[in-house]
Amino acid sequence: MGVMRIEPARLRGWASHAVDTAWRRFDIQLTVYAALLASIGLAMAYSNSTGAGTAPFAPGTTFTRGLIWATIAIVVFVVATVFDYKWLKTFSWPLYFVNLGLLGVTLAIGSGIGSTARWVNILGFQFQFSELAKILMIVVLANYLSARWGKLDSLPAILGACLLVVPAWVLVMLQPDLGTSLVFGAILAGMLFMSGASLRWLGLLAGLVVAAIPVAWTYVLRDYQKQRLISFLDPSADPQGSGYQLLQAQIAVGSGGFTGKGLTNGTQNGLDFLPVQATDFVFAILGEELGFIGAMIVFVLFAALLWRILVDAWRSRDPFGLLLGSGLASMILFQLVVNVGMVIGIMPITGIPLPFITHGGASLISLALGLGLLQSINIRQVRAEW
Repeated sequence: MGVMRIEPARLRGWASHAVDTAWRRFDIQLTVYAALLASIGLAMAYSNSTGAGTAPFAPGTTFTRGLIWATIAIVVFVVATVFDYKWLKTFSWPLYFVNLGLLGVTLAIGSGIGSTARWVNILGFQFQFSELAKILMIVVLANYLSARWGKLDSLPAILGACLLVVPAWVLVMLQPDLGTSLVFGAILAGMLFMSGASLRWLGLLAGLVVAAIPVAWTYVLRDYQKQRLISFLDPSADPQGSGYQLLQAQIAVGSGGFTGKGLTNGTQNGLDFLPVQATDFVFAILGEELGFIGAMIVFVLFAALLWRILVDAWRSRDPFGLLLGSGLASMILFQLVVNVGMVIGIMPITGIPLPFITHGGASLISLALGLGLLQSINIRQVRAEW
């Protein structure tokens, strides 16, 4: 009986064809939309670095730090794309405990405004591990839920997912960081819904959460958090205190009009009337300088990005991919709605960043990691043609 021999050249050709076929699944649109949003974020950082005669390219400015973080984010995105996502399933539990450990380190040695502990200084840069915790939690939940695919009509399986989130949620609340804790809830809800979990049990859990709000208000939230949550109802009641930030943001957005005042020409920005204008309230400066047209472009880019994330998630043959994409989409959509809502005064102020636009290395790098892992799933779900 003869033995079939495969020519080395043909074997190399097959391997090359398999690689080429896999990389054709790389979602260019996803990458372009994310890059455009990050570029708008850099433009806002540039504008925020021009006040008081400051040179934007001077060391230590918001813009130069943004360029450094963007470079690191690109590297993280490439590494995550090349990385075989299947290893995440193997190391899901170690990642879970690493996640809790990083949040614990933040509580132990972190710094922040007042008595908060939210950032850890690394080589002169402030890094917020709670941003990375969002992505790691998505990975852990995706692994947990995909392992129970088709069995999530039971309450114990749903409660198991909730219990996975609780330790990280508690550590974040102790910082305290109400905004990130709410994002955890949005991620959990979105991933449970997309996993096919029983709507009956999800409705029951949602009712219990609503019923627990008075308890959280009385015993969990701090006084300044309560004041921030209710100030949006009537910011003019305390225009120099809790309502000042929101009033200035509304002035900035309203003064931008249809076309805006032009990049670096915003008065609210240039005269430093608006606190945290480079972070949580960056959308106010965007509205002032780029106007209604600029805001609409941002919304269209977010809609396109979310569409591509969901397309990639839906076409995944692995439930892990569907769930990871669902978690990313839930996180980005929730942060977009809440951030813009609080700037224009229709939602409480909770300190949630605007993805890609808000200045912050941890947020941008975490988003790059999540999108890179989604691309890793894309390119590894093509069967080689032998």
